[in-house]
Amino acid sequence: MIMVAGMPWVKPKYLVEDTDRFGNLRTYVRAPGQKKIRIRPEKGTPEFWEAYGLALKGIQYQPKAVPAPIVRAKTGSLRWLCEAYFEQCAEFRRLDIDTRTVRRRVLNNCWDEKIAPGDELMFGDCPIKEFGPKFVKILRDRKIDAPEAANSRLKALRSVFKWALGDEDIMRAYPMPANPARDVPAFRTGSQGFHTWTLEEVERFEATHRVGSTARLALALLMFTGQRKSDVIAFGRQHVREEIDQETGLPTLWIHFTQNKNRNRKPVILDLPVLPELQASIKQGPSGNLTFLVNEYGKPFSAAGFGNRMRKWCNAAGLKHCSAHGLRKAGACIAAENGATEKQLMAIFGWSDPDMAAHYTKKARQKQVAGDAMHLIVRKTEKSGTL
Repeated sequence: MIMVAGMPWVKPKYLVEDTDRFGNLRTYVRAPGQKKIRIRPEKGTPEFWEAYGLALKGIQYQPKAVPAPIVRAKTGSLRWLCEAYFEQCAEFRRLDIDTRTVRRRVLNNCWDEKIAPGDELMFGDCPIKEFGPKFVKILRDRKIDAPEAANSRLKALRSVFKWALGDEDIMRAYPMPANPARDVPAFRTGSQGFHTWTLEEVERFEATHRVGSTARLALALLMFTGQRKSDVIAFGRQHVREEIDQETGLPTLWIHFTQNKNRNRKPVILDLPVLPELQASIKQGPSGNLTFLVNEYGKPFSAAGFGNRMRKWCNAAGLKHCSAHGLRKAGACIAAENGATEKQLMAIFGWSDPDMAAHYTKKARQKQVAGDAMHLIVRKTEKSGTL
């Protein structure tokens, strides 16, 4: 039934109306054998008759969602520059997908903030020619209680303007004298990063999760390869190679892989021997076909999914401050304390920066030297009296 302008309203079959306590007229369809269904569109409209027809069948009408209007960035604004950086900067596009996602989020949060409380102007609308160090400091200081987040803002903004200063078309249209974020200092955080597992914490994890479980296999892969979770979740039988030891003549197993981090920019290819402890864990664990680690559906973990699962395993063992990356740090500490050199640490963990390896060897040497010399802190005294 379609209402024509000027025609009187004729209430259709099974339509009932009542008035709520605020005086609003409510309309329902109460068809035989069906629950009462409310009709919200205005009477006589096409939407009303569509809702009425559905209600006769016992189906609630759902209005079609209206897509939000697309708000375009103002040409020459900070947001416009950031969006151009996402699309055109080769260095950004070669970053790992997780790194790109984080940087997008950081910059999006920057341009979505108001320049001043109560001001309608957003940082994203600010012309890049006017976006100076003052604005960078404001964005940094708003994260003063989270210094790592503040420094992430600086790093992201520096990257955007460094790219822009090297783009001839942008500089021709919007000349800028310098990178506004270059000379804004980062906050000193004093953070030690992820917590390094202790042997007692490893034992507590093992006591909670039985041998042969996915949790124990994950622990072994992380501990006995020293690699990041993004690599561990990809390890499978296709990465294992058998070679003949030149000294003993016996076959040995090696894991051959390219580290996931920076694989598009500075790929690091590693060959690591499969330790007997790891071999035993793989044999005992619920290994999959393409990857050793699989979820409850028998499929490989995503990086985020494995991180969430590791979080649950740690929480179950009462280790809420522990993480997958903390096991990598623990492995570096143990290796250094056992006498590994900086070059050996770099070969195991795939570090290209010797300073990272030096951090662990320096820490290990300090502990060893202090242990050997601590008795010297006790004041020597002469024995009094003679026999």
